[in-house]
Amino acid sequence: MADETKYVSLSLELHLFFARIMKEHALFLEAGFTPADGAFAREAELYKREFEAILRRAICLSGGLLDRCVLDSSELVTEFTANAERQTQCFTGIRIDQAITRMEAGLRCGAPRCVPLALWRQVRQLNRAALRLLDGLIGFKERILKGVLDCRMFTMNYPLLIEHIIREAKLYRSFVRDLEKDVLDGQSMRETEIFWNQIMMEHAQFIRGLLDPVEDTLIRTSDTFAQEYATLLARAREVNNAALMRQEALKETLRFREFKTAGVQGITDCKIRSVILPLLADHVLREANHYIRLLRA
Repeated sequence: MADETKYVSLSLELHLFFARIMKEHALFLEAGFTPADGAFAREAELYKREFEAILRRAICLSGGLLDRCVLDSSELVTEFTANAERQTQCFTGIRIDQAITRMEAGLRCGAPRCVPLALWRQVRQLNRAALRLLDGLIGFKERILKGVLDCRMFTMNYPLLIEHIIREAKLYRSFVRDLEKDVLDGQSMRETEIFWNQIMMEHAQFIRGLLDPVEDTLIRTSDTFAQEYATLLARAREVNNAALMRQEALKETLRFREFKTAGVQGITDCKIRSVILPLLADHVLREANHYIRLLRA
């Protein structure tokens, strides 16, 4: 029964974080297409809605089942998420189900000693639905990337960003597959650090490239973070002192979170010149919060 409880709680925590990330990936893709690729925009909209449904189902199943550290991490929603969604919907014309954010913000923690069989079955169904949807989304992203690299498609999203969101979707899929195989331990901390240090490095690169050229100070700071994460990546592959690397990654990501927090505030308050959607700024902040929780675990 302990394993069943862990299976249910880990599955729901996974969907509450990653299903939101996936629906936002679909939105960012949709917003980046030109009129020539209206069919791709419509497909992205479909994936956005499907992952909103996955997220809504996960929220409805999660009452009293979540660890406090997950809720306290601000990886599910931040103080900026609701406003960032409103602004992004206004700027893009793409509808966002903002009731989901209110529901997720209202979740409460708990630690049940046993999980009803009916709930276990519902979570298993949710996992299998998410796997089918992820297979489709990954294929969709890979078609976009190929079209861009073959010069058959133009999008406002960098090719590296498309590669970046493919890797995140594949990580999500691998975790759900593991849970369905009763593998409840997930990645090693070394694997986690290598993956998320690369994600953080690329966030810094994207921020640098999406800032208005007049934002010299922010561009230099972003470039510094990119270089520092590149150094961490190289060291993580060479140094055997796991505790030391973990502390260095945590220290760097806490600093980067402060920078991202200031970025979300500046973008939503219209004080930073950029082509960064408010929801993208909040999105990368939540991913930093998620990584910090993993490093502190």
